[in-house]
Amino acid sequence: MSKRLLRGIIHRLPQNAMSRTMGKITASRFSRLAIKRYIRHYQIDLSQVEKPVEQYRTLKEFFTRRLKPEARTIAPGNEVIVSPVDGTVSQLGDIDGGTLIQAKGKEYRVTELLGESPELAARFDGGKFITIYLSPRDYHRIHMPIDGILKKYTYMPGRLYPVNQLGVEHVDRLFARNERLVTFIEAPPNRHVALVKVGALFVGSVKVLYNTATTNVKRGCPYSGEIAGQPAYQKGQELGYFEFGSTVILLFEREQIEWLPEIRVGAALLMGQALAKWT
Repeated sequence: MSKRLLRGIIHRLPQNAMSRTMGKITASRFSRLAIKRYIRHYQIDLSQVEKPVEQYRTLKEFFTRRLKPEARTIAPGNEVIVSPVDGTVSQLGDIDGGTLIQAKGKEYRVTELLGESPELAARFDGGKFITIYLSPRDYHRIHMPIDGILKKYTYMPGRLYPVNQLGVEHVDRLFARNERLVTFIEAPPNRHVALVKVGALFVGSVKVLYNTATTNVKRGCPYSGEIAGQPAYQKGQELGYFEFGSTVILLFEREQIEWLPEIRVGAALLMGQALAKWT
């Protein structure tokens, strides 16, 4: 299939409606019949799963499964930043001139991604970013990468293009066009991190635990607000989850972090694994 035809198909799919339908199907009681086939197809390690498979009533419930407490280790140290998810590093690098790299020859702007004022986006100019892709086989709970205070959040409605290699290579400004839910975190003293949860094709919705914000609703409108009580979360504490595969992007300010040597494009990550250190 030619790239031109492939791009045309991707753009014409009713992505949001398809994703809402998939969400309903995977939440139905009949979907539990697909759980064992799903496990075999994606070779999921059941020894790490919190509950016996028989206790999951729907495919969605299994997909958003928690793990046993000992299944993931949170890298210790106040200076250590950890991966918020299981996944694969699809890009990382510097935020240069307010732009991030999506793929070779494809860039997008921080202001588009965050859906916020130019002043807030400028906070991250000259900083660093990492993009982590979660495949359907991955654990899909999202956790805190640092000890920090949850300050505010922003929801930006949008399309639901696939965020796998197909989408990354064929959809310009993919992550700034897909719907996303951003959590802004403050790490004393005066350090700021943006944790961007990007929706994707067949992602029923993105949920967070600090309020009732959700994604992939009909006629959704942008909204943002302060997080009630501005709670303090510990590194590794659960923050939310995806209902099917997607992508997380972390943004850091200028001269704040250094990546660990093993963190590079293509590296497989586990939630709680050390990513970087505060400088």
